[in-house]
Amino acid sequence: MFRSFFSYLAKAAWARNIVANWSFAWKMASRFVAGQTLADGIQVIKSLNDLGINATLDHLGENTDSPEKARRAAMDIVQAFEGIETAGVRANVSIKLTQIGMGISSELCLENLKLILEKARSYNSFVRIDMEDSTVTQKTLDMLFTARQLGYENVGIVIQAYLYRSEEDLHKLLGDCFKIRLCKGAYTESSHLAFPKMKDIDANYDRCASLLIDASLANDCPRVSADGKIPPVSGLATHDSKRIDFAKQYAQKMGLPRDAMEFQMLNGIRKELQEQLVKEGYRVRVYVPYGTEWYPYFMRRIAERPADLWFLLPR
Repeated sequence: MFRSFFSYLAKAAWARNIVANWSFAWKMASRFVAGQTLADGIQVIKSLNDLGINATLDHLGENTDSPEKARRAAMDIVQAFEGIETAGVRANVSIKLTQIGMGISSELCLENLKLILEKARSYNSFVRIDMEDSTVTQKTLDMLFTARQLGYENVGIVIQAYLYRSEEDLHKLLGDCFKIRLCKGAYTESSHLAFPKMKDIDANYDRCASLLIDASLANDCPRVSADGKIPPVSGLATHDSKRIDFAKQYAQKMGLPRDAMEFQMLNGIRKELQEQLVKEGYRVRVYVPYGTEWYPYFMRRIAERPADLWFLLPR
């Protein structure tokens, strides 16, 4: 119930107009969001790098409603690459396709995506296309394949384990060493599209993680780059200790080197686990979001962790 309610609030304009103006809401959001400027994001990445953790910089935004806003978002993302290069930090960049115009036209989205990929390629860096809700899953994958057909090797995708289709999608992607971020999924979906029970999501996550590890070995896919920009094929995004333990044990059994997989987490969540994995010799990457469009991201984090709601209450 809580998950559905806060997922609804993430899209509700009336709720955004109220909550986004609450100072204590931003105080809570700042647990997850680096700040509202690129400089804020870079500063957090520097702190993570000092701990041996790589990062992905995420300029927040989605569902832009005009070509002008979509192009502006694309330029903000280009500036993120420039900020990473200038600061010399170990990071790449994540984007949402609705942020750069997919909801307006495929042509506009592709134009902006090519601009971003060209900038990333000029710095020998990488773009992760984030996965949004199921209404745009196929469109997102189609855009990914289009980018690859145009010769862009520096682009990867997110696959959400709670969708029934995800195992089949992975089979289509892994033969070509696409770099995959596997997460459980953060949106509210119908039971005819997604597993409604967490035990089934967990089981599918483990199946999909096994596919990633197997494909990394079978195709001799690349490992994480020394500068932290290029991730390996297997990006296991979870804060669930049981999922992490399963992946560690399966990778060890199959003989996958520790630098050929990556555990990925969100900024502000389970910091002690992030540091422990680094001490064990695993590669860790943390997603560092920043920007003024923090409200939807914040609400989805609350939907995932309703126990954090009490922090919102003024005292």
